[in-house]
Amino acid sequence: MYLLDALGNGTRLAILRKLSRGPMYVSELADATGMDGKTAVHHLSTLEEAGLIASYRRGNRKYYELVRSVELRIAPPPERSFVLQTDDVDEADSPTHG
Repeated sequence: MYLLDALGNGTRLAILRKLSRGPMYVSELADATGMDGKTAVHHLSTLEEAGLIASYRRGNRKYYELVRSVELRIAPPPERSFVLQTDDVDEADSPTHG
């Protein structure tokens, strides 16, 4: 899956906004974004496939966290620039889990 395809969906953008605040588990994300668990898992798989998020288990819960930051800048004419930049999230900014 291409990065722009993954980002071209409002539901996935909502998930990324929620995860920008910290790791969340599937049910928590589903409730926070107003979708059912099956739909949330589908969108989370797409984001994981695109390399934007990763998952880990703590007990019987599967948590998701951001592993890349994404910056999108679009400028109208006369610049007509379009920049999509991704960076790995700093380890220091990522909560420890284990």
